[in-house]
Amino acid sequence: MKFIVSSFSLLKQLQIISGIINNNNTLPILDNFLFEIEKNELTITASDLESTFSTKLKIESKEIGKIGLPAKLLLDTLKTFPEQPLTFIKTDKNSFDIIANNGKYSLAYINGEDFPNQNILKDFSQLTLKSNVLLNAINSTIFASGNDDLRPVMSGVFFELNSNSINFVATDAHKLVKYTRNDSNVSENAEFIMPKKPLQLLKNVLQDNEDEVIIEYNETNAQFSFKDSILISRLIDGKYPNYEAVIPKENPNELTIEKNIFLNSLKRVSIFSNKTTHQIKLKITGSILNISAEDLDYNNSAEETLNCDYKGDDIQIGFNSRFLIEMLNNIDQDEIKLFMSLPNRAGIIKPSKENLDSEEITMLVMPVMLND
Repeated sequence: MKFIVSSFSLLKQLQIISGIINNNNTLPILDNFLFEIEKNELTITASDLESTFSTKLKIESKEIGKIGLPAKLLLDTLKTFPEQPLTFIKTDKNSFDIIANNGKYSLAYINGEDFPNQNILKDFSQLTLKSNVLLNAINSTIFASGNDDLRPVMSGVFFELNSNSINFVATDAHKLVKYTRNDSNVSENAEFIMPKKPLQLLKNVLQDNEDEVIIEYNETNAQFSFKDSILISRLIDGKYPNYEAVIPKENPNELTIEKNIFLNSLKRVSIFSNKTTHQIKLKITGSILNISAEDLDYNNSAEETLNCDYKGDDIQIGFNSRFLIEMLNNIDQDEIKLFMSLPNRAGIIKPSKENLDSEEITMLVMPVMLND
C-alpha cells in the first residue's frame, strides 16, 4: 500500500478529527486513526465509540485498502514538518514508512478491518442549516449545559424541531439558554439531545466553514455532514426537562444597559465576592444601578454605581457573578435587557435588539439569597 499526500493538508484534517479521541481509551485500537484509501481519495476516521468523525482529502495513489495508524505519534511527527509531499508506504516489517524530504520514519500499524464499524443511520429524518446558524446555536447554548453525571439529559443541548421554528436549549438548573431560529423548520416535529463533546468539535470546525450542514437524525443517533466531513454521534437517552415551565412569563421590572459597561463592572466587583458563592448584589433605584459584593471571611468588599434605563419598582436581587459574566460574554450585542419580577424569581437576559424574524435568545439565571 502506497500513497502521497501534502503534509499540511494531512495535518489539518487530522487536527480536526483528533478531538474525538479520548486520552484514556478502553479499547487500544481507538488510539489510532483509520486510513481508508480508494485510489486518489483518503478517508480518515477517529472514534470514541459514542461519536465518529470522518473527513476526506485528495492524495496520489492507485491502490485500495485500509489501515490504522497511531494518532498521537502521527500528529506529533506531522507538526514538525514544513509543507512538503509525504510518501506513505506499507513495508514487509509490519510497519508503515513515512518518507519526507530529508528523512524516513517508521510507525507500527494495525489492521484496519479491526477498527469499529461506523454507524449507518436508518429511518432518519433530515434538516439542512447554514453553518453560521448552527455555529451561533452551539455558541449560544453549550456553555449553559451541565456536567452532572446523575442528570445526563442536562449534559447536552436539546434540539427541538418544529414546523415553524427550531429551538436549541441548554441548562444546568442554575442557568438556562434558549436559542430560537424562526427562519428554519422541519415538516415533522422532532426532538433529541446532543452530547456536549461532538458539539464542541463542530463548534471548532464550523468557524472556518461556509457550507450548509445536513443534519440527519433518528431515535438513537444524529449525523452532521458538511464539506468533506461527517460526524456521527449517539444521542443522550432520556426526556428533557420541561424548560418552558421555569421561564417566568411576567417580568415587570426591566433594566436596559450597555453590555460592556455592565460586564466590566461585574468582572471588577466580583473579584471581591465570596470565593464559594461568587455572590453579587444588584440594587436598582430609579435610573441608578448599584453593583456590590463582599467577602465577610476576609473583610473584602467592592461597590460600583452605573447609570441605566430602568422601568419598574426598586429592587435588590442577588446573582452568582460567574453565571452573569458567562451569559453576557455570549451575547453579541452592545446593549442588553435584564427582566426581573421578585428577588426570589429568576432573571431573564435578552439582547436589547433582537431580529425576531430570524432569531431569538433568552437567558435565564437563578437568583441567590442575599446575605442581608
